[in-house]
Amino acid sequence: MKTKQRFTFGAVAAEMLLSLLPGCQQQEGPAEKAGKELDKAVEKVGQQIEKAGDAIQDAAKSDKK
Repeated sequence: MKTKQRFTFGAVAAEMLLSLLPGCQQQEGPAEKAGKELDKAVEKVGQQIEKAGDAIQDAAKSDKK
């Protein structure tokens, strides 16, 4: 019986802690938002560079033939 009480108490305590977690997250500030926008821009530039590199390689391969 004592084991069941400990389990129930542990489950209730864990549930209470988990329910509090969403309240702990802070709102994004302007620096965080700017950083995310910068990350997106850098990712987009990287993709464009990869496309350009692929196009150059394709052009070089077709010149060899």
